[in-house]
Amino acid sequence: MNDRTQLDNLIGPAESTRIMDGLRRGFTRRDVLAMFAAGGMQLALAGGLAGMAVSAHAQTPRRGGRIRVAGDNAGAGDTLDPAKQSNKVDYCRCNMLYNGLTSLDATLAPQPALAESFTSRDAKTWVFTLRKGVTFHDGKPLTPADVAFSLMRHKDPATASKAKVLADQIDSVSASGPNEVTVVLSAPNADLPVILGTFHFHIVKSGTTDFNAGIGTGPFKLKEFKPGVRSVVTRNENYWKSGKPYLDEIEFVGIGDEGARVNALLSGDLDLVTTVNPRSVARIKGSPGHTVFVTQSGQYTDLIMRKDTGPGTNPDFVMGMKLLQDRELMKKSIALGYALTGNDQPIDPTNRFYSPGLPQRQYDPEKAKFHLKKANLGSTPIPVVASPAAMYSVDIAQVLQQSARQAGLNLDIKRMPADGFWSNHWLQSPVGFGSIVPRPNADTILTQFFKSDATWNESRWKDPKFDQLLSAARAETDMAKRKQMYADMQVMIHEGSGIGIPLFVATIDGHSKKLKGLSSIPLGGMMGYSFAENVWLEG
Repeated sequence: MNDRTQLDNLIGPAESTRIMDGLRRGFTRRDVLAMFAAGGMQLALAGGLAGMAVSAHAQTPRRGGRIRVAGDNAGAGDTLDPAKQSNKVDYCRCNMLYNGLTSLDATLAPQPALAESFTSRDAKTWVFTLRKGVTFHDGKPLTPADVAFSLMRHKDPATASKAKVLADQIDSVSASGPNEVTVVLSAPNADLPVILGTFHFHIVKSGTTDFNAGIGTGPFKLKEFKPGVRSVVTRNENYWKSGKPYLDEIEFVGIGDEGARVNALLSGDLDLVTTVNPRSVARIKGSPGHTVFVTQSGQYTDLIMRKDTGPGTNPDFVMGMKLLQDRELMKKSIALGYALTGNDQPIDPTNRFYSPGLPQRQYDPEKAKFHLKKANLGSTPIPVVASPAAMYSVDIAQVLQQSARQAGLNLDIKRMPADGFWSNHWLQSPVGFGSIVPRPNADTILTQFFKSDATWNESRWKDPKFDQLLSAARAETDMAKRKQMYADMQVMIHEGSGIGIPLFVATIDGHSKKLKGLSSIPLGGMMGYSFAENVWLEG
């Protein structure tokens, strides 16, 4: 029971409303106390009720206000095309402008969004009933044609969709009624409503080829978009969610340097910043007007050793590097405890399909030395590309470098700036780092990052048996069998891929205490990047 409900029960809805109206007009706790006292209420009871009223007022969303928010990167590749989103900043920005057929809640279960309902008898043919009365920012009503276009465009190679590998399972999307869409898959997938709740499957107007106007059905309209610089959005007064959004305007920028983000927050220049280093937490909490919000999820920073080029073509090098990961030291000294220990498997311990039976890979410099000697790499330094853009990667690389020296391996850490890292170095460097934001289910992360033909297959690891098992698991409706399939796939990745996952990191957001409404959605920080329509400013 929240404070407002308790207040209604104790003093009656009419009196409660009168008190809340007074608080909205600027009454203080002392003013509320005086109102109770004037009615003859005992001082102790009046004090408790006054405190409850003030607390209830603070929990009530307030309309109005403008905030400035910083993501952790920006560049010329910033996009408003849902199909081409590739990082947290894109996800935040597009969530301001667009909606999907479904959205994911705090348990990552699919909830109705632009589709007010979705059903299937066989997990292969899905019927989505569209919400009536939804319009795009330019006033055009939402139709089944918009949905069909938005989903099918991912399959066209010319679109260069980051979700093509997920969309390939869609055979057809057709209007089956004035407000109804039928999606037919090539094989059953019980998780389709989950997948359609992810970032790339936002719904756009049919026929759209130029996305610079950012016209969607979302809570905000685009006012300004300068890739690599900033975005400004204003409230969509015709948003289909009653009462939302609360804010008038949001300015969103990307700042690659964590120290600069925190300094801007504490100076009052920013109201919300993402990807705070644990070392900055005490400083933020020490500021009377600021605090942090922590989200534990499946986000990980991974060591990438490409299997198709460089030293990663040698399996002994790959195994040696995995054994050099001192995970407990990294968790303690780098993440300061804001992390879960990883085991070179991409499914984290909070996921229902996590395989706990996989033996934990231990830090073993002697065994690593054996494999590295067998790899016969010589004394030539091996470049390892890291960047602040990949959370903790610079610190992880330095710990690895120290461990490698004990094993007779010379790692040359190449620290790259955050700007341009994702376009110029990620997926390009023979040995380097990535940073993978959480995905809503096991199928999505395995399909996007480990399927042989996936665009984001970081280490270029290819295993036909894995691909077959992935397809079979997607269609399996027996939960126990499906769980075993995912466990088997985790073993294959653990043993065969060129990916090392030392930690699943928690996301730490810093914010002004005046900013209210944040809650945890384990897709990542800033409410799984959907903060925009949920936060408000305290009066």
